[in-house]
Amino acid sequence: MIQYEETRYLFLLIMIPILIIGYLIFYYWKKSILKTIFNQKILKKIVPSNSFFKGWLKQTFLCFALVFMIFGLVNPQIGTETETVKREGVDLVFAIDVSKSMLAEDIAPNRLEKSKRIAGELINQLVSDRVGIIAYASSAIPHLPITTDYAAARMFLASLDTNMISSQGTSMSSATNIAMNYFDDVDQSNKVVCLLSDGEDHGEDALSAAKNAAKNGIIFISIVVGTEKGAVIPIKKGNQITYKKNLDGEVVITKSNFKKMNQIAYQTNGFFIEGINTDNAVREVIEILKAMDKKEFESKQYVKFKDQFQWFLLIGLTFITLDIFLLNRKTEWLKKLNLFNDE
Repeated sequence: MIQYEETRYLFLLIMIPILIIGYLIFYYWKKSILKTIFNQKILKKIVPSNSFFKGWLKQTFLCFALVFMIFGLVNPQIGTETETVKREGVDLVFAIDVSKSMLAEDIAPNRLEKSKRIAGELINQLVSDRVGIIAYASSAIPHLPITTDYAAARMFLASLDTNMISSQGTSMSSATNIAMNYFDDVDQSNKVVCLLSDGEDHGEDALSAAKNAAKNGIIFISIVVGTEKGAVIPIKKGNQITYKKNLDGEVVITKSNFKKMNQIAYQTNGFFIEGINTDNAVREVIEILKAMDKKEFESKQYVKFKDQFQWFLLIGLTFITLDIFLLNRKTEWLKKLNLFNDE
């Protein structure tokens, strides 16, 4: 069975008839010019070693060279072979805070969009790792199960907003508890939860929940977004912007809790990263993932066609070499064979 990998190069074969027609025009033009100046006997005396046959032979070699070189580009694939492909990587679950405090704009454009950008850039740089997404506020919901479909992951990531969980507040422990059920292999050692939050936590036992997850082999990467100085929480309704207020009618200032995020990372032998600069945060996470042992998720055998382009290129180069070293003069030892109809 045969198939062609790069059929778009077949259009180059149009050069062959163009080359032949061009040479025919040149040959007969040259012949007519010589006839008008010299008769045949005088011409043979002036250029006795000139061979019209070799001109055509060189042109034939050149045409064959082009044909084989073009088919080398097309890459005919003949025969099959079995190839085993292994997928190795890390299970990475993003636990992203979608509470109202993530709308604060102390980090551009706001805390939630910054978190989504960091997660999105990380997904863009992954190769064979699996990813999942958890959204949480006062409670947590599984937003995307573990998958290698990065296109789906980017789509689900983009759909995150602060309205997807009706009850407000922030409970990191609920996100941690759901994350523990995301990993389908109890014995694997490369389970990672990337916590993206401003660190505000209105729930209980966030640290104990994280410690419990760490005992089950889960590594935490805490990425804090926002600033310790804090900012107001804008509430946009149409073209109007108001700011969240507490029960006393005072405007709420939400401050990122660097200490809490650092504690979750430190007490679970994880990593703490500041998310102010997207590139720096992504770079640090990628370095952490590269240093981890990779789990083999799956091993599949594929039947693929064997590339044969090298043989076509070799034959094409052989014809080019023959064309270069073949001269237009008659070969002395061939004269005795009278190949050129000499009298």
